[in-house]
Amino acid sequence: MPKSVKQILAEAKFYSDDEPYLLVRLPLSGITAAAGIIAEIGDPFTALVVDKDEVTLVVPSEAVEEFAARLHDHAVSAKPYRLLTVDVVLEPDTVGFMAVLSNALAAAGVPIFPFAAYSRDHLLVPADQFDLALVTLEAMRVGA
Repeated sequence: MPKSVKQILAEAKFYSDDEPYLLVRLPLSGITAAAGIIAEIGDPFTALVVDKDEVTLVVPSEAVEEFAARLHDHAVSAKPYRLLTVDVVLEPDTVGFMAVLSNALAAAGVPIFPFAAYSRDHLLVPADQFDLALVTLEAMRVGA
């Protein structure tokens, strides 16, 4: 039987790698450059999302400057983000976990960019709201 969201929250730990991240938007033609940049960075957290309209990279902020010459027609987020990783193994059939996190952060006024790996969830939050986000999630975890 799958664990409840309350059980998962009680086991969860939240951590950050203390890196500032930027979001980079590229046209679809930038997919090859984006994939190459992700491969070269080799850091523990990067993300590449491709949809029908655009390519999005999430990279450490210093990487944007380092690879700027390869980022044709790109746009960069105006402010940096920080990573919050939910360090608990999530089963693929878990229902409602991200909804609980996002509702709590929305109530605190913290916008998020959620990303899911196979067994862990990650949130990017504005760097200037990182402390509020962490306090909000920890309070929710302790109350679980």
